Amino acid sequence: MIVLGLTGSIGMGKSTTANLFRAEGIEVFDADAVVHGLYRGKATPLIEAVFPGTTEAGVVDRLRLGARVLGDPAALQQLEAIVHPLVREAREEFLCSAKERGLPLVVLDIPLLLENAADTPVDAVLLVTAPEAVQKERLAQRPGMTEARLEAILARQMPDADKRKKANYIIDTSLGLASAEADVRDILRKLIPGPK
Repeated sequence: MIVLGLTGSIGMGKSTTANLFRAEGIEVFDADAVVHGLYRGKATPLIEAVFPGTTEAGVVDRLRLGARVLGDPAALQQLEAIVHPLVREAREEFLCSAKERGLPLVVLDIPLLLENAADTPVDAVLLVTAPEAVQKERLAQRPGMTEARLEAILARQMPDADKRKKANYIIDTSLGLASAEADVRDILRKLIPGPK
């Protein structure tokens, strides 16, 4: 089974690209969605114990938690020590299930894949990217996104130019949906042997 890592900086079109793979019948592990689930379940009491006042009614308040950890490397490490093992556990369950079912390829949608390369072994890396102006325009439309919040997020991410050097495949999402769909199909033809 081929494991394709899907990554890209915030606002580059990762979620849209992941959905294009799903439309082609490919199963996708969405690390962000797993974290959202953990923030409404298993991780909530653990986070509240370390960061009191960041949860309400059994759910992590992402804005409150972000305000506590963004820009504070020690706090961020504490949060990662809680969340990362739970995400790894979910990822391993996903991969085991996919292998058992004989799937030829799966996608791991992981925002910091290249930054934490040793943590997530993949067979190939697909980077989604777009010009900086497009990225900023997309992010300006997100609720709660401030300049300071964006800077704190980008500070943790490898520059896009460096990511491009490490990727096996690149999709420029600024070229439109039809172009991205064609790129996804092309990647699948290359990675999965047999007639398409």
